[in-house]
Amino acid sequence: MQRTDKRAFIREVERRLKQRYRKEMKTSLEFTNPFELLVSTILSAQTTDRQVNIVTKGLFREYGTAESMAHANATRVRSYIKSIGLYRSKAKNIVAAAKYLVGHYDGKVPRSIEELIKIPGVGRKTANVVLSNAYGINEGIAIDTHCITVSNRLGLARSKDPKRIEEGLMKYVDAKEWNNISHLFIALGRDVCTARAKHCERCVLNDICPSSTVVKK
Repeated sequence: MQRTDKRAFIREVERRLKQRYRKEMKTSLEFTNPFELLVSTILSAQTTDRQVNIVTKGLFREYGTAESMAHANATRVRSYIKSIGLYRSKAKNIVAAAKYLVGHYDGKVPRSIEELIKIPGVGRKTANVVLSNAYGINEGIAIDTHCITVSNRLGLARSKDPKRIEEGLMKYVDAKEWNNISHLFIALGRDVCTARAKHCERCVLNDICPSSTVVKK
């Protein structure tokens, strides 16, 4: 597919997905400040956003700022989040992240990927989620497992590497849509294009997707 064709294809994908999933073009993680979103995103790895929202209700009542989390006992933090996966390492990471923020940024969450990825437990995906959803800044595209699956099935990627997929999409997706495309691919992945099974008969892209199982008439 040529560059111009790929741009046109992605625009059509965006148009259709927005019609179907416009209400889901935002993070489902619940937060009241950038620090809470940072913590929630770190916690969301290999765990559903719904479960993260459950555990952070109590966690943020006690540790809703970097300053309070920086002085937290990791064992006590674990008691709040023990129902989610990898809770031991995640508790260690969010306390370390808070200490880093207090020590380097006066407790504030920075506004660039370069600064964010230096924080313990933070990679490009987390950095992109925080920048776009807390600050409205699009420096990149947050790539999660749903985005990996959808991008490959749509023929927009031939890789499982999030960084390579992000770099590829950024060439063809308008910068103003970088946050939206992530949310739209996640919505599609959760609804009909899961890693385990494709439900192409219910997909709004089934007549243009190269991986569709729907027989074209």
